[in-house]
Amino acid sequence: MEPLIMNISVLNNQIILIFLLMLVGVLINKIGFMHPQTANDLTNILLNIVSPCLIINAFEQSYSADRVQQLLLAGLGIIAFYLIEILLASIFFKKVKDSNLQRIYKYGSIFSNAGFMGIPLVSSLFGKMGVFFAVVSLAGFNIFNWTYGLSLFNKDKSNIKKLSRLKTVLLNPNIISIFLGLILFIFSVSLPSTISQTVKYVGSINTPLSMIVIGNSLGNIKIQKEAKSLGIWLTVFLRNILFPILAIVVLEFLGVSGVALDTTVIMMACPVAGIVVLFTLQNKDDVSPAITLMGISTILSLITIPIVFYLIPYI
Repeated sequence: MEPLIMNISVLNNQIILIFLLMLVGVLINKIGFMHPQTANDLTNILLNIVSPCLIINAFEQSYSADRVQQLLLAGLGIIAFYLIEILLASIFFKKVKDSNLQRIYKYGSIFSNAGFMGIPLVSSLFGKMGVFFAVVSLAGFNIFNWTYGLSLFNKDKSNIKKLSRLKTVLLNPNIISIFLGLILFIFSVSLPSTISQTVKYVGSINTPLSMIVIGNSLGNIKIQKEAKSLGIWLTVFLRNILFPILAIVVLEFLGVSGVALDTTVIMMACPVAGIVVLFTLQNKDDVSPAITLMGISTILSLITIPIVFYLIPYI
């Protein structure tokens, strides 16, 4: 029980740190230091440069058959979990008549903001080992996001579109970095010290920059009439509480344990993925429900992530 209490304490401290970093982002937004184009550019840098460096750095460690086994079990669990989420979301929101709201609710309940919020958390809690196991969650997110997630907002079923989506998945910098990292790990290859240090430095800015960017986006949120919608709160309940608890059940059933279990659950307990706003904009639909949903889910996650983490040993 003592290690659990210690981990809960560390997690709570990290949640407070993340909250303060978000407040810095909100402050930057309110005084006008970050324009929309700047936020978009920083998001691209985080997703396409900083995050891949963090992943590659995490794989620079000695090969271990036990870690590979846990990695594969976690991967199997994530695939099963996404399929269960998709099925349950379809059932819960089947009767929502507004097609835009139905898409937003389904997407919001299924996809977590694991890359922006999960990676900083597990990196702080478990170091390189946490990021090592977190990459399988990132891989699962990218695969399902750019296939099923995108299909919710894009009804074009042509083969050209399907090939385009597959290309998007395979050429995603995070997926490429996972493959490169696996090669380094399996063959116990170390990068030259100068390159390794550069990769480490770039990856180290992930936590503060991610939280500031998220805080900046929260600074634009106003309490909308959508906040009174039952669908918004049902989606937040599924994303922040029910689905993460279900993830614990699925992962433990498959034999995932230790850091691999803790890391994967934290990644799945993260709030609604911000991409729901981008997909809604691209679909030329009303974006206010997506913004409201993301904001409420993110703010409440500062409470719900520790709750879910605390429940792991009891499920």
